[in-house]
Amino acid sequence: FYTADLHFDHALVSGLRGFASPAEHDDAVCARWRAAVDDRDIVWVLGDLAVTHNPSRLAAVLDRIGELPGVKHLILGNHDTAHPRFRDAHRHQRTYLQVFESVQSMARRKVNGIEVMLSHYPYAGDHTESDRDNQYRLRDEGRWLMHGHTHSPVRWTGPRQVHVGLDAWSLSPVPESEIARIIAQSSEPARSPSSTAGSGTDNPATEEPGCSARS
Repeated sequence: FYTADLHFDHALVSGLRGFASPAEHDDAVCARWRAAVDDRDIVWVLGDLAVTHNPSRLAAVLDRIGELPGVKHLILGNHDTAHPRFRDAHRHQRTYLQVFESVQSMARRKVNGIEVMLSHYPYAGDHTESDRDNQYRLRDEGRWLMHGHTHSPVRWTGPRQVHVGLDAWSLSPVPESEIARIIAQSSEPARSPSSTAGSGTDNPATEEPGCSARS
């Protein structure tokens, strides 16, 4: 499974997602995670667990994530205190490693034999007028990329870009089988996304059978 932009205990994002309070939002995110993921599953979280540098608030968020099922790996987002955009990032790695099996800025995976990069940031795109943090973005050299950050309802955000953030997937983690389906729908690697990019309602998730540990 893949997901991004949990934004626990964040009043602004909770309100934008239609919840009356951060607590209500966080309960809904946890319920949908538990409905999709079991203890054997592997979950890659592509950043932005919370927007806080307060140690006690971050500890509470990590405690809650630690209670969720699945083997978890973290790709750091711009709001995560261990992200290298912060000068003291090295001081916070151990905090996240109490919950996550690995903590890194990017990763490389295979989905149905196809090389896929993981990053919080897309190759291009943002939820602001211009792209930010360009020095921390991967360069597009032809591989597919899974990302968060944009808070867009669009799932296919550009040639070879798949947005796995909660805002595009009804607040639920995305099965790897769904990523494989989106990639397979592209007959050309650099095809324009305009014909298939859409809201979070047009790509129903499917189960991936026969796996002892799913992503």
